Amino acid sequence: MPSKLPGKYNYNFIDLFAGAGGLSEGFIQAGFNPIAHVEMNSFAAQTLVTRSAYYYLKQTKQMDVYYRYLRGEITRDSFLEFIPNHISQTVICETMSNDSLPRVFKNIDGIMMTWNMQSVDVIVGGPPCQAYSLVGRAQSSHMEIPMKDDPRNYLYKLYARFLRKYQPRMFVFENVTGIKSAQGGTIWKNLQEDLKHVGYEIDCREQNAQTFGVLQNRRRMVIVGWLKNTGLAYPDFKVKNTNAVVNDLFTDLPELRPGESNNTYSKIKPSRYVIENGIRTMDDVLTLQNCRPNIERDINIYKRAIELWNDGHKRLNYNDLPQELKTHKNRHSFTDRFKVVEGDEHCCHTILAHLSKDGHYFIHPDIRQHRSITVREAARIQSFPDSYYFEGPRTSQFVQIGNAVPPLMARGIAEGIFAKLHREDADVQQ
Repeated sequence: MPSKLPGKYNYNFIDLFAGAGGLSEGFIQAGFNPIAHVEMNSFAAQTLVTRSAYYYLKQTKQMDVYYRYLRGEITRDSFLEFIPNHISQTVICETMSNDSLPRVFKNIDGIMMTWNMQSVDVIVGGPPCQAYSLVGRAQSSHMEIPMKDDPRNYLYKLYARFLRKYQPRMFVFENVTGIKSAQGGTIWKNLQEDLKHVGYEIDCREQNAQTFGVLQNRRRMVIVGWLKNTGLAYPDFKVKNTNAVVNDLFTDLPELRPGESNNTYSKIKPSRYVIENGIRTMDDVLTLQNCRPNIERDINIYKRAIELWNDGHKRLNYNDLPQELKTHKNRHSFTDRFKVVEGDEHCCHTILAHLSKDGHYFIHPDIRQHRSITVREAARIQSFPDSYYFEGPRTSQFVQIGNAVPPLMARGIAEGIFAKLHREDADVQQ
């Protein structure tokens, strides 16, 4: 388990639809103890196991094992031999459904018994957002299952069953802003009714990762709920201002050309932003700094896009390309499909799971490198520490990162939740 909160109070949480663990990471950094992470994707679940192993090895002063694994000096099987089963078993790889929930509940109850936990303080998570997203709806006509019939629309009902069973004092339900308008607002209305029906008061506010110090414009709906008649409320999250720009995330990373890989930090010192926010420590081992190969046509387009951005922040319109560089038949929508990461701005556009398909929407701002961003660069934009290792093939790593809640944002949310719980406990003691 990670280090506990200093002082008298010690809170724990369950993470549902955990993905790669962005929400969990923020809550752990804020001092909360994870009871369990529930995630259906096997690669994301492996990432969660690796991160749980990291915290165990850190607490038991065996970090040399972790660094040997990251450097490829030992296999994953050898690495996991150092990790007790009760640590890795906190990650439950299950597809959530009415049929699987009894098994998941049984596993969580067993974990709580092992750790002698009597109650759950907080439940966090958010069902997969594709069924609610505006982009997803725009593409629904090309899908085998129409968006309105997507079963993911109703996963909030399973979330509500966890609330009913464990009765946490508070919960955090994060999702895309499109959740309020999905199916003409019907899902949003039913979701609120279900969450209230199991004994909670709720409030929902749009939050932007940028206000939590993340160098990214990432708007999300954050629902917070609390047990009725407890006096708890939606936290006032602290705004974290920074003068950093996106390029500050890249200065200590090696330059790469398309198709190259280099997991050695550059000789340039990391920026103040990277150090102060715990993204890099002096002990870290660099991983996942490898980039896609690109054909000459795409490299030419990337260079044009970067030149335009450097010339007064202009954006490349696909229709303005020379005919020999155009391959897409669709000339009416997604004309900004080639987009440069805003390196000299205080935040860049939203990191998306679409990075797994291609990197055209996330071109590195350095024209000398003329490539798309790496997994590690995407992780840094999302505020993941360099010690955070994503398992699976590169496509899965990009999906995990693109779907995650930025840990720095999650930490700010967790600190707000802690303040509310702490204040209530202090009032009870008086």
